[in-house]
Amino acid sequence: MLFCLSVKQTLSPINHVLPRSFSIKSRATVDMAASSLRVAAAQMTSINDLAANYATCSRLVKEAADAGAKLLCLPESFSFIGAKDGDSVKVAEPLDSPVMQQYCSLAREAGIWLSLGGFQEKGFDDAHLRNTHVIIDDSGIIRSTYSKIFLFDVNVPGGRVYKESSFTEAGKDIVAVDSPVGRLGLSVCYDLRFPELYQQLRFQHEAQILLVPAAFTKITGQAHWEILLRARAIETQCYVIAAAQAGKHNDKRESYGETLIIDPWGTIVGRLPDRLSTGITVADIDPSFIESVRTKIPIQQQRKPIDFWKSSCR
Repeated sequence: MLFCLSVKQTLSPINHVLPRSFSIKSRATVDMAASSLRVAAAQMTSINDLAANYATCSRLVKEAADAGAKLLCLPESFSFIGAKDGDSVKVAEPLDSPVMQQYCSLAREAGIWLSLGGFQEKGFDDAHLRNTHVIIDDSGIIRSTYSKIFLFDVNVPGGRVYKESSFTEAGKDIVAVDSPVGRLGLSVCYDLRFPELYQQLRFQHEAQILLVPAAFTKITGQAHWEILLRARAIETQCYVIAAAQAGKHNDKRESYGETLIIDPWGTIVGRLPDRLSTGITVADIDPSFIESVRTKIPIQQQRKPIDFWKSSCR
């Protein structure tokens, strides 16, 4: 665990959105105020200005804390999105850097846990970084980190070619960590397309809440973002919190937006009214609902071991 220095900031609120009530046939009526834990997911449009992005994040943190959230999730590249290729590598820093210290201070001063969706952590040499998901507790201590495993090397139909592996060092470790709202399973953006990661987080690492911070492209987001997130929630029977970058960052890059919180039944319980706005959405995590869904559809007990699939291919 890493300790970060204190940095004082003046915080100002912005609007947030409380989710409307919801129900499904398999769910009994419960006292949400008594049995639930509040989380928030943020949406923003990061640019190539560390100070401006920090000011936006500060407002979002204050808003989430005022709404009673115990955890706020910020999107991938929350602190910086470069205007041109190579900019992100130039700003990459170790986790004990002044930039990360500021965010540790935010968590401590607001008394809230933070999920920092994708920090440009310095890599093994000056030409590489790690796309690192950082979890900070309400004392400003880094509790866990996860480096993105699946890198975005894609020729987007009708869009540009991306080659994240040219400047990013891929992670190798699956990471889950306990928090006041439940056990968190960590991932970043393009990881979403690889369900085996989330299966491991649920069944091997006992995750209850899957975090999917992202900066999905506009084209792929329109086609796949919501359906993939709901699929991950349904097939793992976990809550999914997906904090998203939104809108135009510069002349070359635009993100889809649509920050979502989804329950283990696949119901969207948190969503900003504007897909491209800056703000937060909040929702309540109900541990008893997780157990109810898992008991009624007991997929953990019904799964087949890897040896079954190996033998079936003969």
